[in-house]
Amino acid sequence: MADVKGGPNPLFLREEELRQAMELLFFAYRDFTGEPDKILADYGFGRAHHRVIYFVGRNPGITVSELLAILRITKQSLSRVLGQLVSDGFITQRHGLRDRRQRLLELTDKGRELENKLTEQQRVRIAAAYRSAGAEAVEGFRTVLLNIIDEQDRGRFERPEPGVKPGARPLAGKLPAARPGGKPGAARKLAGR
Repeated sequence: MADVKGGPNPLFLREEELRQAMELLFFAYRDFTGEPDKILADYGFGRAHHRVIYFVGRNPGITVSELLAILRITKQSLSRVLGQLVSDGFITQRHGLRDRRQRLLELTDKGRELENKLTEQQRVRIAAAYRSAGAEAVEGFRTVLLNIIDEQDRGRFERPEPGVKPGARPLAGKLPAARPGGKPGAARKLAGR
């Protein structure tokens, strides 16, 4: 006799299933951030510093405005964190070529070293989970996460075209215009293409 209880639960929208999903997200996030939190504490940094380092590393030359749009934090909060990262030598900022009010951010060598250290444990954790779950589950997980995030951010996660080097995605899912005074390929470089 076949086991009819095996396999995915077709009643995944029941209250208990939804609550369990919320709890799983909580525990996954707790453990996903736990190891980097310990490293950050050694520097006197917190999760806000981690997010800034991560997104500046993924998007070299990102503007403060673009970073604010991703992080959805106040200018005051970003100013405090960014000021510390700049003064401690983890991030550099330079003025835009056409608009001198614009500040373009990049990691220093010291910043890239810290970003790699923070990200390595997270890469290992995700790779192990992916291996354990299998390709079909990974694609399903990706679909669920894409549908949890706000729609305006989903374009950032479009799959790269075949033969195109994977990298950071543009902020709105489209190639940004070339930086003022920049070379024709500057927009593609920012987009990681």
